[in-house]
Amino acid sequence: MSRSSVRNGYNKVARILGRTEKHKKKFPVLEDRPVGQEHAEEAVEEHETIHSNIKKLVKECKIYRWNPDHPNNKPHLQSYFVNLSNCGPTVLDALQKIKAEDDPSLIYRRSCREGICGSYAMNIDGTNTVACLKPIDADCNVSQMACNCMHRFTEPWLKARKALEDGQGYKQSPADRKKIDGLYECILCACCSTSCPSYWWNPEEFLGSAALVQVYRWICDNRDDFTDERLQALTEDEKRLYRC
Repeated sequence: MSRSSVRNGYNKVARILGRTEKHKKKFPVLEDRPVGQEHAEEAVEEHETIHSNIKKLVKECKIYRWNPDHPNNKPHLQSYFVNLSNCGPTVLDALQKIKAEDDPSLIYRRSCREGICGSYAMNIDGTNTVACLKPIDADCNVSQMACNCMHRFTEPWLKARKALEDGQGYKQSPADRKKIDGLYECILCACCSTSCPSYWWNPEEFLGSAALVQVYRWICDNRDDFTDERLQALTEDEKRLYRC
């Protein structure tokens, strides 16, 4: 049966019942082109149907969370429901919306939102990607928590025992400065860790490449006075380093 036959039958029944087509539109420019008029009407109806469905579109985002203030509580997945009719197209947009409207305690790293800086690196629906470029096309499962915990453990900042004498900063020779080339540039996006199979299987034990780079970066820095303590923390549990 043709589409026009079905439409004509519907129109007859509608007239008998005293109803008119809700989305009936006329296009004067197509008056002498019945097929074009029909296609145009169908396009308008389809558009309005899609728009109506979008208004009702709600997606569930499951976010892997852990509170360091309660270390004895295990990490868990927390569900949030996002209305996509007033949300941007990416997972980052959904996270921003959740933080702004539902839960201000939600924490994640953010910067350029252009897919350049790497700050939005996350595991989303089992895939390592960046939230600012990942479209919302399914129920979202987002995790960045394990990487953040490992970064916290490594204490990636300068730790000095003596105060500055001249207020000009801790100085380095060109040779000492060169030792941290290739290390200090790390922006902590954790893409390397989330791409490592050993880290996938043992995120609670193995520090991962991103955290290990940070440990090595500060061990190599002659301005840092806590080299022994960093090495001790790294080797207290051999799995932190050798679980790979």
